[in-house]
Amino acid sequence: MRASKVIVSITGAALVLLGTVATAGAAPRETLSPSATAPGHVETPVRGRSSDGVPGQARVTGGATSNGITYHGGPVMNNGVDAYVIWYGNWAGNTATTIIPDLLTGLSGSKYNNINTTYTDGSGRKVPNVVTLSGQTTDAYSQGKANLSDAQIQTIVSSAISGGKLPKDPNGVYFVLTSADVTKSGFLTSYCGWHTHATIGGTDVKYSFVGNPGANAACNAQATTSPNGNVGADAMASVIAHELEETSTDPALNAWYDSRGYENADKCAWTFGTAYTVANGSKANVRLGARDFYIQRNWLNANGGLCTLTY
Repeated sequence: MRASKVIVSITGAALVLLGTVATAGAAPRETLSPSATAPGHVETPVRGRSSDGVPGQARVTGGATSNGITYHGGPVMNNGVDAYVIWYGNWAGNTATTIIPDLLTGLSGSKYNNINTTYTDGSGRKVPNVVTLSGQTTDAYSQGKANLSDAQIQTIVSSAISGGKLPKDPNGVYFVLTSADVTKSGFLTSYCGWHTHATIGGTDVKYSFVGNPGANAACNAQATTSPNGNVGADAMASVIAHELEETSTDPALNAWYDSRGYENADKCAWTFGTAYTVANGSKANVRLGARDFYIQRNWLNANGGLCTLTY
């Protein structure tokens, strides 16, 4: 399958470390962030497997649009997103456990998340502006804490479902969020997060990895102060928004992406638009619910296409 990783640009769906690179057999990855040498750059994803398990490029069944992104015939999440969070590692006393749930509930119905309604499937059904925080659970290092693999991230999701901690939900996106003491192969050196899908218990399950970078500037737009007073959690918020946007519009990695392989959020990775200053002196660019966040823009599939914070 093709995976999409947000990569840190140490040089950049991956960010390079400032972009997103999809790797064969893995998830699309968002590259590293503005500390990298090529801020905002997204490397070209290498597509792995299409939804029918055939190695190579996802099949192209759609045509180019005038908005800078193309539909390739795959499904979108047109029933809304049920978001599930797996808190992996040690999150005791970390305010991320309230910040991230507030982000997910605040996205639903927001002008920011409304950008995704400009994406449809082949029948014209839109991605709705609905995100529901449907469940949370913890996992105290079931796979250890050192150099976790992509396969272990899938095992964490599978175990949470098979163990009855979370339901098996075809409309779900399962976020594996690792605490700052957990290391992950490629995290902070090649990417900040990624999303993919797999058959688990006979159901196509969408899931995402996002690590806590702490104060590491590789995946942080702001490494000293942040809107919610937790630089690691605030950095994760932007990556989570990125992966949620991409999963909603390209869940099987064969729906919406451009000629370079960039999904919608990849096209705007590490760009934030107009910011304002909050009480602690940090920057923010969007208010979701009762909180301010500094999250990347998303690609509007309308009006010729552009990166924006609202629609």
